Amino acid sequence: MSKKSVEKLDSSRLPRHVAVVMDGNGRWAQRRFLPRSSGHKFGVDALKKIVRHCAEVGVGHLTVFAFSSENWSRPPEEVQTLMDLFVKALERESPELARQGVQLHVVGDLSAFSTEMRTLVAQAEALTQGNTKLVLNVALNYGGRWDMLQAAQALAAAGEPITEAALTRHLALAHSPDPDLLIRTGGEHRISNFLLWQLAYTELYFTDVLWPDFGAEAFDAALADFARRQRRFGGVPAATTADKSRAAA
Repeated sequence: MSKKSVEKLDSSRLPRHVAVVMDGNGRWAQRRFLPRSSGHKFGVDALKKIVRHCAEVGVGHLTVFAFSSENWSRPPEEVQTLMDLFVKALERESPELARQGVQLHVVGDLSAFSTEMRTLVAQAEALTQGNTKLVLNVALNYGGRWDMLQAAQALAAAGEPITEAALTRHLALAHSPDPDLLIRTGGEHRISNFLLWQLAYTELYFTDVLWPDFGAEAFDAALADFARRQRRFGGVPAATTADKSRAAA
């Protein structure tokens, strides 16, 4: 992405937090007569590019849906490929994330993963914990219903009063603001049990582009679409300059 292209974006209209459902890896591979595993590998490359781009343009938080709690139902060989990719990505990419100023958080029910993966997650998070350029949340074995359930269980165990603020503090993304923008690639128009609590007032953007093809230009198109929207959070639209002029006349 050129510096000139980055400067075209209105920083005052950028979302603070973008969430992404990275859909379409398997279909991308099948259209090229490749095994589905190839699509996931190219999907990792696409994510690396989007992480760098977010840091360049000034998006502060990026949350990506890498493996849902429902994805265990996929063919065993595909699940194993994904597990291997996660391990390799943690080993290879953590030092680069640290150099880029990215703070990594892996969110979800990690109890289902191997000891090796949980150790790598802890090491990667520790390596990047002081970084402030971009907060990258990778959702693994995550589901929105699981998130709300585990938060409610934590509240009950602590004997805390059940309030919105208290529940929010126990959610997996308590360290990040709610997403301003959700992007889903691959042509599907649903959120698939992703961030159910946090997406209450999030702007939704759906695109037919398959995730491995989703680069900086496609990401900027989503940001530009977001910048044109008026977010009201249940209120009424703010008066425009033209509205005020007509009222004064």
